[in-house]
Amino acid sequence: MRLGVLDIGSNTVHLLLVDAQPGARPVPFATHKRPLQLVSYLDGDGRISRAGQDELIGFVQEAREFATSHRAEDFLAFCTSAIRESANGGEVLARVCEETGVDLQELSGDQEAAVTFQAVRRWYGWASESILNFDIGGGSFEMAMGTDELPEVALSVQLGAGRLTREWLRGDPPSAKSVSALRRHIRAVLRESVPQFAHLGTPHLVTGTSKTFRSLARMAGAAPSAAGPFVRRELRLVDLSLWARRLAAMSIEDRANLDGVSELRAPQVLAGALVAESALELFGVSSVEICPWALREGVLLRRFDAKMFDAVEPLPGARLGHAELDSVRRVPAHEGV
Repeated sequence: MRLGVLDIGSNTVHLLLVDAQPGARPVPFATHKRPLQLVSYLDGDGRISRAGQDELIGFVQEAREFATSHRAEDFLAFCTSAIRESANGGEVLARVCEETGVDLQELSGDQEAAVTFQAVRRWYGWASESILNFDIGGGSFEMAMGTDELPEVALSVQLGAGRLTREWLRGDPPSAKSVSALRRHIRAVLRESVPQFAHLGTPHLVTGTSKTFRSLARMAGAAPSAAGPFVRRELRLVDLSLWARRLAAMSIEDRANLDGVSELRAPQVLAGALVAESALELFGVSSVEICPWALREGVLLRRFDAKMFDAVEPLPGARLGHAELDSVRRVPAHEGV
């Protein structure tokens, strides 16, 4: 079957179409995306303006038509911090649904962390044992860790690369004072989160998802995307720290000329590097492995799982269900998963 998933993020709106059968890995068929920074449409009260809503609705309509023209049998749509944290997010979702017929599902930050973790788990399999995953978005930073399909701890904090750039790094290049102040802020926020993972011990595998981690790894010498998803890509802390210092001294124009950095993301790659560097330092890890699957793939996998469970006839005396996949949440340590 062909399934489409529409991701309304902080920097881009992205439709991914994949083909898969129950039990088989999803294979990308086509993509359709556009840069759209909804935060640039926020007014003084934190509301997404009419112009921003119009841009969003226009793309959602495009995405639905694209999916229909390519014979998608199912269509999922979700949004993250850009709409979740706006003062009129509910009104925007209602208008999108009314004018396009698409029901955008709002994911919480902890749900983002958990569903992304599920995609990482599927990519690496059970042999990887305990996984700690980091994901840097435009508005938030997600952390998740566990040994099962869903994480035991999943957290989201307001350390997105776009958010931090707007709030802390106004110069081009930013002043050394502002970079130092941002470092202190990032570490202060993470120091409140890291202890919540302590009872899980040392992870067997530490991974990074998101465009920011891919860009940082590419700058540090990892293989380009053209080499394909099965090439191992690693980002070492020693290289990351070096690049964080270099990026702090570079203009946005110079950053945009670096391998793996687009013009859209050049302004915020420094903030992303500072978040990644602090996370690795405070968690005490020396490197992360870049996982090609992330939130979109996690959402797709959940839907495919649901369809597979529905299609399989239960064994006598057994009950096969998937309700737990529809209620992803942060699980307190004392409950387990």
